[in-house]
Amino acid sequence: MGGDQLQITVAMGLYMLVVIGIGFYYAKRASSNSDNFLIGGRKLGPWVTAMAAEASDMSGWLLMGLPGVAYWCGLSDAIWTAIGLLIGTYLNWLLVARRLRRYSVEAGNAITIPDFFSNRFQEEKKVLMTIASLFILVFFTVYASSCFVTVGKLFASIFGANYHLMMILGALFVIFYTFIGGFLAESASDFMQGVVMFISLVTVLVAGAKLAGGWSAVLANARQIPGFLEFFGIAQPVMAGGLQQLGVDGQPLFGPAGRYGLLTVVSTLSWGLGYFGMPQVLLKFMAINKSEELVISRRIATVWCAISLAAAVGIGLIGRVVYPAAFLTQSGAENIFILLSTNLFFPLLAGFVMAGILAATISSSDSYLLIAASAFSKSIYQGIMKKEASDRAVLVVTRITLLVIAAFAMLIALDENSVIFTIVSFAWAGFGATFGPIMLFSLFWKRVTWAAAIAGMVTGGSMVFLWKLCLKPLGGIFGIYELLPAFLLSCAAIVLVSLMTPEPAPAIQDQFEKVCVAGSKLP
Repeated sequence: MGGDQLQITVAMGLYMLVVIGIGFYYAKRASSNSDNFLIGGRKLGPWVTAMAAEASDMSGWLLMGLPGVAYWCGLSDAIWTAIGLLIGTYLNWLLVARRLRRYSVEAGNAITIPDFFSNRFQEEKKVLMTIASLFILVFFTVYASSCFVTVGKLFASIFGANYHLMMILGALFVIFYTFIGGFLAESASDFMQGVVMFISLVTVLVAGAKLAGGWSAVLANARQIPGFLEFFGIAQPVMAGGLQQLGVDGQPLFGPAGRYGLLTVVSTLSWGLGYFGMPQVLLKFMAINKSEELVISRRIATVWCAISLAAAVGIGLIGRVVYPAAFLTQSGAENIFILLSTNLFFPLLAGFVMAGILAATISSSDSYLLIAASAFSKSIYQGIMKKEASDRAVLVVTRITLLVIAAFAMLIALDENSVIFTIVSFAWAGFGATFGPIMLFSLFWKRVTWAAAIAGMVTGGSMVFLWKLCLKPLGGIFGIYELLPAFLLSCAAIVLVSLMTPEPAPAIQDQFEKVCVAGSKLP
């Protein structure tokens, strides 16, 4: 190991020791009962709630996936995605956060998303709980695999080591500290990791722009690529054999700009709809100490999100100008943040900056693993299979399930050519379409029924698979992001089935009214 690599290793090693320390600090409290392990006893403050929600939500794709998209095909795809996410972030905090916090307490003190839906409709046979839990297990396994791909690419790029070995070691680290610390460790470390991610993005953006000769030079050079800086056009790398081709001067070749039409813009903006169904974010809403503190959290989260997304897109654009031929595949382009960091800063500082990628990966994968494990242990094991299970048994099953899910995620992540952004977009669509519509209707429409909730979940979740695997390859109007049609069809199913089935029982409607009245008294 060279001197530079040693300094980078030391910096990232120090960061990892801090994260492990947080896990051990909260280990005793986390193991005291399942409520503390899974939702932290609803004691999070506004700053931790905001930063933990955004850090666990954005994951490694913010520092690798999104800059990679901007590097590969220019502004349009990346910026419309970022705008959609920013709008979705704000509306989710504004519309969903406070009401879900109140409703989750009122509905049997629910501490998981499947619990909330089951208690909200006061079901006896736990069908809704089971369906919700199964979808969480499937999509979070996919989500966790994207994080393991990220950490594998990070360490393989830095140390020139075997991708598979690096991916497995990174995954084991995440599993270890989530295993011992639970939700409190995850949330506390996510706060720190949100700060690290923010500083890393801004630092690389500023230093990268300076290296490129300022923003005027960046824009002037980027305009030479057809469609690269257009909002309604897209750059199209010339490909052959899976690689972008180079000209006689060694510069990458691009074809004529592609069209980025209104339908594509709307489709890309629909990323924002996903927020209404993201368990890792919704759970943070449920865990805050006081619902009125969510106003502060909303402001913090929105500002963090706006600056971080803009910086990530900017880094991708700068990277294409400074290192135009460094990456000849879309998968490789996701390493642009790493390349800029190692070339812009002395090794020790570069190590701390790249800890931002590790921070993003850890902050997300721990959330995914914990929520997926709780979906089985709390909702299926204790809720259906063994209702008399003790709290200690639930904790044991949670940890065993966590290990099993992580193992499956590592299997998916074995493909080192995986594109992080593509993996994340599929899982994001899955959660957004499965849980987003029914979450909104559950919180804001008294007439929604239990049967409609099932219909909405099944329609949204299954349509994501159908659209992605069967319809999207047809192209044309079917080429839009699968989240949009799946979300709309889920909404339609909820409304139609609700109107076709008897009204909810008086007790369910009274509970809804009680939550609404309590909410109207808050500032």
